[in-house]
Amino acid sequence: MATPVKTALRFFGRIVLTWAAAFLLFVWMWDSVSSRGVPGLLVAGWFVLLAFFLSAGVWHYRRVKLLAGEVDRLHLANRQVRQIEIPFESTVAAVIVESAFRELPNVRDVVVQPGGRQINARVPRMGEDLTRLPLWHRLPRWLGSDHNDVMAVLVPKEGVVSMTLVCEPEGGAWTDWFLFDDGTNLVNAEFITRAITQRIGAQRRGEQAVNKETATEKELAVAKLGLLSAQVEPHFLYNTLGSAKYLIQSDPAKAEAMLDNLILYLRNSLPRTEDAPSTLGEEVVRARAYLDILQIRMGDRLKLHFDIPAALEKMPFPTMMLQTLVENAIKHGLEPKPEGGTIWVLARADDPAAPKQLIVTVADDGCGLDSGKATSGTGIGLKNVRERLNLLYDGKASFAIASNFPSGVATTLTVPVAGPVSDAAAQSGENTP
Repeated sequence: MATPVKTALRFFGRIVLTWAAAFLLFVWMWDSVSSRGVPGLLVAGWFVLLAFFLSAGVWHYRRVKLLAGEVDRLHLANRQVRQIEIPFESTVAAVIVESAFRELPNVRDVVVQPGGRQINARVPRMGEDLTRLPLWHRLPRWLGSDHNDVMAVLVPKEGVVSMTLVCEPEGGAWTDWFLFDDGTNLVNAEFITRAITQRIGAQRRGEQAVNKETATEKELAVAKLGLLSAQVEPHFLYNTLGSAKYLIQSDPAKAEAMLDNLILYLRNSLPRTEDAPSTLGEEVVRARAYLDILQIRMGDRLKLHFDIPAALEKMPFPTMMLQTLVENAIKHGLEPKPEGGTIWVLARADDPAAPKQLIVTVADDGCGLDSGKATSGTGIGLKNVRERLNLLYDGKASFAIASNFPSGVATTLTVPVAGPVSDAAAQSGENTP
């Protein structure tokens, strides 16, 4: 690569040689039509023009260095060419390129050829007020070169569109030997290249967001299917009906109570309409019906304690999560324990005046985490709870499981609430297990 000094010598040497060649051609033509020598005034005029265009070259050189940070033959050229690969199909690529063209400052006459394979535009080189421009900026306008042309040719390939971008002065190629664009085409080429790159990035980010949203919707659909399949556990239903059949003969009142609770439980377990929200009150009704059935079956081995402030019952709460925690406490906490125990279901808000979170705890005094008869809290039910919380609340909800004192397990769900509740909303289970 040529050093900056060599680049500068070649650039300014080309200016001197070009004008020297033009002067020699002028002298030869003068001699062919006149017997006199070239007047000294014309020779002096030639040196004035040389100095004038050397000044224009200095301005062009400094502008390119300021814009590009480095100066080489390609950056100094009046005509800039870029090759860009756009990783989209041709229709999308044409829209991206056209929008980038239309953002060029003072752009005019943006024309999209039929099929979108070629896009052309004209861009004024300098301001409209000629009186404020130096003389070397006005000269290109006098020579008919006051605009730059921008052209993009799009060639579809497999999976991508190859775009050739050309930014050049208006006028013939011969003007490049005498005139300079002051880096304006370099600016146009860099502007369009960056605009297209930004649009490609934005398009990719949009696609990734759509893909992420689609994946989330799929995960939610799978979770909903799993939820529906688990809403009515067949063994629970069979056992309850079997117990009711037995109690009809031995204790009709308990049989009737069991069937009433089963009906209440099934009614609250019916699939909801798409995205229909549930409330804490509805979830508590289902869980209480389930536990009342088990209390009839287990007798004195199961004791229940609910502390749900009325003001919290209308707050939104994820469907079936409370039921999952209650079933987990029964299955892994109290059923393996011969003497049974107590289940507490408690709810409170984080702030009585302006609650932001609803906190629900299900605790038992059963076998506990350390017992060989209980699981460690990493089963399918609790795993589904964690995954659903993450999907529904995008990390804004939490789930915690810990040992209860003196025995058993306490699980706590913390979810965002939709709006404020009264001061009484924060009144929750002072009879904490």
